[in-house]
Amino acid sequence: MLVALMLCYLFFYTGRQNFGWVMKSLNEELGISPARLGLISGAMLACYGIGQAINGNLGDRFGARRMVTLGAIGSFVLNWVTSFGHSFWTLLLPWAANGYFQSLAWAPGSRLLSNWFARAERGRAFGFYVFAAGFSSVLTFVAAILVLDRFSWEWVFRLPVILLLGAGIVFFLLARDRPEDLGFEPLSDEAGDEGSITHQDVMRRYAHALTNWRFLVASVSIGFESLARYGLLIWVPYHYLGDDWKGQPGSVWITLALPLGMAFGALSSGYISDRLFQANRSRPIALLLLLAAGVTLTMSVVPREHYLIGLCLLFVAGFLVYGPQSAFWALCPDLLGRQHAGTGVGLMNAFAYAFAAVGEPMIGLTIERTGNTASVFGVTAVVCLLGAICIVPVRR
Repeated sequence: MLVALMLCYLFFYTGRQNFGWVMKSLNEELGISPARLGLISGAMLACYGIGQAINGNLGDRFGARRMVTLGAIGSFVLNWVTSFGHSFWTLLLPWAANGYFQSLAWAPGSRLLSNWFARAERGRAFGFYVFAAGFSSVLTFVAAILVLDRFSWEWVFRLPVILLLGAGIVFFLLARDRPEDLGFEPLSDEAGDEGSITHQDVMRRYAHALTNWRFLVASVSIGFESLARYGLLIWVPYHYLGDDWKGQPGSVWITLALPLGMAFGALSSGYISDRLFQANRSRPIALLLLLAAGVTLTMSVVPREHYLIGLCLLFVAGFLVYGPQSAFWALCPDLLGRQHAGTGVGLMNAFAYAFAAVGEPMIGLTIERTGNTASVFGVTAVVCLLGAICIVPVRR
């Protein structure tokens, strides 16, 4: 089940993280300012976050198999609709709707993993899951660069998402939501929930999560982490595209170091939290975010033309900023119980994307006011530090 979920999510970001690669064209060809581009990107993230709060709960009831597939199909359609937009509103509306359909995958997929893996194995399982998401960013970056080199910006929304459509269909054919669906015994729930919550009152599921102060503090922490993550994923391409990127292709290809670092960071932190910290998630999260603050602050003063230094720093920044994600997701079943994992992941992701949605126009406005695209790294450093401070008191 882990492999099926990883293979599907490997292509999900082709329908979500492609926007950063067209922003330069939208600014130059359509005259849309960085601040308004940030609003478009933020609207998608806001709808994604709202969808997480809704679909995590639905994932607990209906399972990942149907919801992930529906999300893949809906995102494919809305990416094509977005490609025909040529004004602020005709881009914002379908792109925001795309955020909701993208949200159908992550939390239900996390519930699937919680159903199939015991607590002692969840850190690694979520690490592989987030690793697939990280490599989805790599795939999205490569696809966008190749498409832009040969076609206009519209095709960034059209061609890569064909892979997403195929992956969603394959996932539906291979995946099963619970061990019982294949005749195995269900896992016992370490948190002591009694019985199934399949028919539990919706408000009780939300209340179980929202009255847990450790869960709420962890959700604020991942909010800062996600603001930093999407600040880098969306605005690093804008920073490195420059005025003549086709004449200096190296300046664009080094951006691949960012998602590569993110992928390996996610894989490593899941193992670290399970083995080195005995499933204590908060310590590796705080350590990685504190180091990320230092690295991104350094990046704010490194000239764009210093390719080798930029490449190394991007890889390390990606590793440190995205690394905590697998530990955050493993916290949900740890703090709330396996039966509430989907609701917990959905709510935590809603916090994450609410912060990221606010951050996008904020970063765009900062770049517009300062006239310096490297401002994104200064903002990232501050929010990483805040995320590290928030997570310290959280214990299972």
